[in-house]
Amino acid sequence: MSCNMSCYNPTTLSPRNKGPAPFLSKTYALLEEGEEEEDGGGGDGSGDGNSRKIVSWNDEGTGFVVWSPAEFSELTLPRYFKHNNFSSFIRQLNTYGFKKTSSRRWEFKHEKFLRGEKQMLVEITRKKNEPSVFPSFLKASSSSDEDHHRVINNVDDVTTIHRQILMEENQNLRREKVELQSQLAEFKALQNKLLDCVAQHTGMSNSNHHETSTAR
Repeated sequence: MSCNMSCYNPTTLSPRNKGPAPFLSKTYALLEEGEEEEDGGGGDGSGDGNSRKIVSWNDEGTGFVVWSPAEFSELTLPRYFKHNNFSSFIRQLNTYGFKKTSSRRWEFKHEKFLRGEKQMLVEITRKKNEPSVFPSFLKASSSSDEDHHRVINNVDDVTTIHRQILMEENQNLRREKVELQSQLAEFKALQNKLLDCVAQHTGMSNSNHHETSTAR
């Protein structure tokens, strides 16, 4: 047999060749798309590109930032996932070991989730959870306590997320209300000017007609 052990390539059977998890691929794809849109839409010199970002890589490319959770949930998530729930998205990130690294913004990092290093996604795996082969009442009390605290912490995290999203949506609604009120005031002012112009024109026409009639 001409082929010996040198023909054997162990990497062909490696789990790494299975490809990254769909969640990771989709998350990476939405960031790449956002980057392409930014590169393609820039160049007008307006300098306000950052204000229109919904999600993007951070400056170093070591993590990503969801700048507007409300818009991200409404516009971005449904295009890549079968839901529009920001809390579910964050839980998935946590499942794969991502960390929220800033208290001031929704920034997430993973040591193997890097801009321009898509091939590293296959190295990101789910967290190993405690096997749940036996019913919960057969587990040690210490494990039950740990699970209880973990559930409480998760609930607290989700509650905090929902509260922050609602606050942000409320701020957006207030800002839109102020803008609408300003536009309405402008329209009313314009309407008054138009009415004044019409009144003046009508008055001048009546005056000219009266003068013409008198002259006759």
